[in-house]
Amino acid sequence: MERVPVLKLGDLLIVSIQIDLQDQSVLMLQEDLADAIVESGARGVIIDITAVEIVDSFIGRMLATIASISRMLDAETIVVGMRPAVAITLVELGLSLGGVRTALNLEKGVAMLKDRGGPGTAVVPGR
Repeated sequence: MERVPVLKLGDLLIVSIQIDLQDQSVLMLQEDLADAIVESGARGVIIDITAVEIVDSFIGRMLATIASISRMLDAETIVVGMRPAVAITLVELGLSLGGVRTALNLEKGVAMLKDRGGPGTAVVPGR
């Protein structure tokens, strides 16, 4: 069974899904990611689904579940690289992916997490 790698980039974790996800690989990814968040103290998780061509309710629920687990461990999740057909399918399936932010690509996802202020960070208008 292939594992999905979890890469660390500063205080972010990046997960690039390059395989067809089966039930067991999703469970391993959830555990690996939760462990990596705790071990690294990551404040953000980026899930790159650029290689995912077809999505079903299972994949949609998996993304929402991973985002919920990350949130419980004080990390924000952003899904990047969603193809238009995937977005349309998710909407048609009625999966809103509550709590999951999206960005068009990895660069924009990293920028979104870097712009997020941490606890005690003042937001200065116009910056």
